[in-house]
Amino acid sequence: MKKGNIQTGLAALFLFAGMMAKAQTTQLTLKQCVETAIQNNLQVRQAQYQAESDRAIYKQAKANQLPFISGNVNHGINQGRSIDPFTNTYANQQINFANYSINTSVTIWNGSAISNNIKQNELASKASEMDWQQQKENITINVILAYLQVLSSQEQLTIARNQVEVSKAQVARLEILNASGAIAPSLLYDLRGQLSGDELNVINIKNTLETAKISLAQLMNVQYNASVQLENINDPLTPSLYDGTAENIYQTATQQLALVKAAEYRRQSAQKRHLAAKGQLYPTLLFNGGFGTNYSSVASRQEFINTVDVSTTSYVNISGTKYALVEPQNNYLSRKINYTDQLSNNFNSSLSIGIAIPILNGLRARTNITQAKIAEKRTDFEAQTVKTQLRQAVDQAYINMNTAFERYQALSKQLQDFTLSFKAAEVRFNAGVNTSVEYMLAKNNVDRTNSNFISAKYDYLLRVKVLDFYQGNPLW
Repeated sequence: MKKGNIQTGLAALFLFAGMMAKAQTTQLTLKQCVETAIQNNLQVRQAQYQAESDRAIYKQAKANQLPFISGNVNHGINQGRSIDPFTNTYANQQINFANYSINTSVTIWNGSAISNNIKQNELASKASEMDWQQQKENITINVILAYLQVLSSQEQLTIARNQVEVSKAQVARLEILNASGAIAPSLLYDLRGQLSGDELNVINIKNTLETAKISLAQLMNVQYNASVQLENINDPLTPSLYDGTAENIYQTATQQLALVKAAEYRRQSAQKRHLAAKGQLYPTLLFNGGFGTNYSSVASRQEFINTVDVSTTSYVNISGTKYALVEPQNNYLSRKINYTDQLSNNFNSSLSIGIAIPILNGLRARTNITQAKIAEKRTDFEAQTVKTQLRQAVDQAYINMNTAFERYQALSKQLQDFTLSFKAAEVRFNAGVNTSVEYMLAKNNVDRTNSNFISAKYDYLLRVKVLDFYQGNPLW
């Protein structure tokens, strides 16, 4: 091959390799991570299925108000001595029979047990909806925290690599000076040790970064991908402290947080359960109705044919002469009644209103009332406990936010001072005035402060997001 063709082929190969590497690198935004987690997370799915199940139970509770209607179809054969369903008398022969009926029953009143049961299940369904929403909110804040941890580690890694480059540049400079005998060899060895420490720091931060990515992948319930890249977000830090007091945040949280709403719905649902259980002590008023008809294979009717005179064994004696008596006799022809006529002729209907009075049912009603009272007390306590724990969490989160902001401000000032100190130490070290110990001390100070400053910045952001979460504010 010609030299030009070889160069062209290599260029195309390198270009293709770069495109493949770029294609394999996935970049995700915060919104994509949150949406993926909500879609895939196990706890969110479980809460969703529970909400759908409770919604179905609520629909069934409403459907209990509807009439109960049933249809019955019965076909059979009787052999031997049995009751003829047409004449209701005994017949000693095979009879084919059929019965058809439609029956309905409606509860008119039962101590408001049905209506209270509907309200109980409606409130329970709303509580499940809030649990589902709370799980989505929980996974959202957890994903945001994990996302910011990845960004923090990425920024830490960038700074650590820059530190390595600074140390490499110093080692390269000192190797030249050492080769010419211009410095003591110990000075070079000190900087090489510093370089190794910086490289070890890069390795540790890489491990922290990949661990953070794994944690984010677990929350999203997706396979870990080492090449994934996260989109940076705008620096949220402001010169002033977070707007709002702990009391205001708590009051807003009690109105916005799905966890509080779920507890309140459960408390109200338990109250309706108690009322529904009391309804079991009252009589139940029922309306019943039905339609029916039947068929018998031996059903028949007699059709009149004619009337004839027939001699009898009776007689009259007239002057010693016996005369036989004649009486009229009607003649009939027996014909079976066809199927459709029987269904029409045997049609019957019924209407009734009844009342069922509970007298003794093994104390089940009383037991249900007792259990409902206990559930009502439990949900009251749980609702109050949720608010108490929320107040404690808000107070702690607000303190953590203040502390994080103060730490950020202190480290910001410290970073400025150590940066100026290191620049001066670097100039003096390059000029041969400072020792390696003084140089490494200044470098370690600025490196450590820089790392702490990044941690403080993202720590403050995390605390702000938590308070936004409590208030129902947009989290991105």
